[in-house]
Amino acid sequence: MYPCGRCRAVAVGPDGRCAACGAYQQPHPSAQPHPTQAHPGQPPYGYAYAYPQPYPYPGAMPGLPGGLPFGGVDLRRGVRIALNVLLGVVALLAMLQIAAIGQQRGVIQDILANGHPGSSASDAAVDDADSFADAMTVLSFLGMAATAVLWVIWFRRVRLNAEVFAPGTHRFGSGWAVGSWFTPVVNLWFPKQMANDIYRASAPGGPQSAPKGLLNAWWTLWIAANVLNTVGDGMSSVASSRLRRPLADSDWKGAVELLNSSLAVSGFSVLLLLADTALALLVVRQLTRMQEQRAMAGPPAMPPVPPVVPPAVPPYGVPFGGAPYGPPPGQNPFSAGPAAS
Repeated sequence: MYPCGRCRAVAVGPDGRCAACGAYQQPHPSAQPHPTQAHPGQPPYGYAYAYPQPYPYPGAMPGLPGGLPFGGVDLRRGVRIALNVLLGVVALLAMLQIAAIGQQRGVIQDILANGHPGSSASDAAVDDADSFADAMTVLSFLGMAATAVLWVIWFRRVRLNAEVFAPGTHRFGSGWAVGSWFTPVVNLWFPKQMANDIYRASAPGGPQSAPKGLLNAWWTLWIAANVLNTVGDGMSSVASSRLRRPLADSDWKGAVELLNSSLAVSGFSVLLLLADTALALLVVRQLTRMQEQRAMAGPPAMPPVPPVVPPAVPPYGVPFGGAPYGPPPGQNPFSAGPAAS
């Protein structure tokens, strides 16, 4: 306690407030333990902020600071590794299927060159080629089915991770990460739009830095392979239905040529599928690496809270917020005349 500059009562506490008259004074030097600051922007000991501070010290922000990993991100590698293995199996089966289609086309070209089939040798060649092609078709279907299951599991997982990175920026809910692949018509563009949103949310450098070339090439080949496969199946069905009926030589030759053309279209679709499978492997690798980097980078750094500057304290002996007692310097206190008695 030390004397008040207003009422002269020895009632001024460490906060500079006089308990007798309520005036604020500049704290006496003996009341200040140390002039240092605990943190930049914090007032010296003996002073208080003008209002309560929301954070431990100026510039601190609630929650995770920038540079710490995100929470709630699933980066387990089991599904991704299994998916990569199955994509490799699908690629191998696609190569075998291309070989089977090539064998079928070779038999058909021999038949077209030698005339109407009928010998036991030609029948055996046809049966062998068809058996090999049928086996590859079944195995390819099973491989694609297993891969599709793991693909939608992985795709939904990266979609949920992207929601953690950028909540509220996605055009579709996480349920569409599975349903969009199996819903007719919309499966032509919904999965691609979801993948675009996932890429933008997962890009370590921000949405504008998300790579697009690999993703666009993968989706383009996927659509092209499916369209050509549908066209090839349609041509094969028409040719097979014509060959089941008795035909003249000219009609029979036209049906066989149509079947040969359908095999060429189907073979090209499988070739595109093989290339698309390789791109799918790269997409999985690229997106996984992006999400790992994004998770380790943590939330974006928030701008620091500006330091709170304490209000200026008047000199010792001057009441808080006012001027010293008495008239201003140089002014006659009795300029208005003597006070009335």
